[in-house]
Amino acid sequence: MSVVRSDADFESAGSQCAAWLYEPSDVEDPPVVVMAHGFGGERDARLPAFAERFAEAGFAVLLFDYRGFGDSDGEPKHVISGKRHVADYRAALDHVRTLDTVEGDRVALWGTSFSGGHAIRTAALDGDVEAVVAQVPFSDGLRNAVHLVRQCGLDYLLGATTSIVREAGRILTTRDPFYVPIVSDPDDFGVLNTPDAKPGYHSLIPDGREDDFDNECAARILATVAFYRPISVAPEVDCPVYVAEATEDSIIPTSSVERLVDRLDDVEHDRYPVGHFDPYTGETFERIVEAERAFLERYLRTEDTSTTSRTGEEKATRSD
Repeated sequence: MSVVRSDADFESAGSQCAAWLYEPSDVEDPPVVVMAHGFGGERDARLPAFAERFAEAGFAVLLFDYRGFGDSDGEPKHVISGKRHVADYRAALDHVRTLDTVEGDRVALWGTSFSGGHAIRTAALDGDVEAVVAQVPFSDGLRNAVHLVRQCGLDYLLGATTSIVREAGRILTTRDPFYVPIVSDPDDFGVLNTPDAKPGYHSLIPDGREDDFDNECAARILATVAFYRPISVAPEVDCPVYVAEATEDSIIPTSSVERLVDRLDDVEHDRYPVGHFDPYTGETFERIVEAERAFLERYLRTEDTSTTSRTGEEKATRSD
């Protein structure tokens, strides 16, 4: 099936969010998948591969950049904030529900890593989403912060503390943020500096963009991330959720994913023996995107999904 991509920008909190709308050419009023990237990511970093695959299956896809990232407006740049990103997701939802060429009352949310938590939180707040895909999802900031300190040692804690203090001074004096690397080598401080973080992150950057990739974010996220816990609203999500867990994940603790699954009422849970960045490329991408496509087929295609929903003790857990 051929796919047409067009610009579909929208406004969030007074700033313009850059968005692409993927539409299957042979489907009238298709249901919609709304998606955005994870921690500091931009829409062109391997997400078009997912969007195109979903569109080829007959879904429209709205893929957007958060305020202050990629081609979106918004100042200051590169401020990572769960609250801010969720507001952008909700604005994207409002936007697709006004479009004439899609079925705006049948919408799914897709998120990966940090945005896996955003998708969960947005679904709980919105209450009118048909399905959620949460890929290698972040869900508990406190557990994640402790996990990274344990992984990366006291030097990481010292680097984070120093960066927070410098950022606080800039906020108090109304200056531009103090920026820290999103990813770095293990011997250098970065928000993500596990051994696979830098090569994994860079594997997502499109060819030709290596030199203009902005490997930075405002240090304030280091002070606030522990308080961002989408898992706390997981029981309020009233639609089916597909969770793809990476069992060799060095960034998201598997215990937090298991706890998220336990708190969701209607969930399909697949475990993949891979690392955090493997779902975006190669054979792992093919397996995961096919599982996600099949899940979306089940819950966006039919009006009555009650016969296929698996809840409570019937939760589906599959190890690959």
